[in-house]
Amino acid sequence: MLIKIYDENPNPKVICKVADVLREGGLVIYPTDTVYAIGCDAMNVRAVEKICQLKGINPQKSNLSIICYDLSNISEYAKVSNAAFKLMRKNLPGPFTFILPTSNELPKIYKNKKEVGIRVPGNNIIRQLVYELGNPIMTSSIRDDDEVIEYTTDPELIYEKYEDRAAIVIDGGYGGIEPSTIVDCTTDDFEITRQGKGELRF
Repeated sequence: MLIKIYDENPNPKVICKVADVLREGGLVIYPTDTVYAIGCDAMNVRAVEKICQLKGINPQKSNLSIICYDLSNISEYAKVSNAAFKLMRKNLPGPFTFILPTSNELPKIYKNKKEVGIRVPGNNIIRQLVYELGNPIMTSSIRDDDEVIEYTTDPELIYEKYEDRAAIVIDGGYGGIEPSTIVDCTTDDFEITRQGKGELRF
């Protein structure tokens, strides 16, 4: 199903409908402040496994990332030092993925690498979806370096490609092609491991 939602003023009824699909273990494709991504309820291990399989991700070797509504309950999902929290507060919402040690609240699938990526995108659609769901959303970009750009930026073409794998594709307008900036915050010697769209402010 292809659903139009506007970033400036997401329709609450439609957001509720999409959140219900996530609660049932469905996969959803949505816009962020960087590229379009596919996600699921981060606490639903079977749904997380489905995305890992779809993307060819080995959760024992790759960091998984979750989208949170804001930083208010971040310590439920990751261990955050005071310095890391200050850095995140300066830069979020925004086009960043902060790598942090996992907490005990996340399911075991996240603990194989003992680290998790935290995102709070500057996009109202996905943040309202997380808020309505009441859980973080496990997220993975649908952008591949060797892919035709239109198939990762145009919602109608994304739907054409993924309609048999995602329950819902959200049309939030054309997406970007530049990924998030990844910042390793597993220690307080913060390191940018991938420079993307976000310019980190210290």
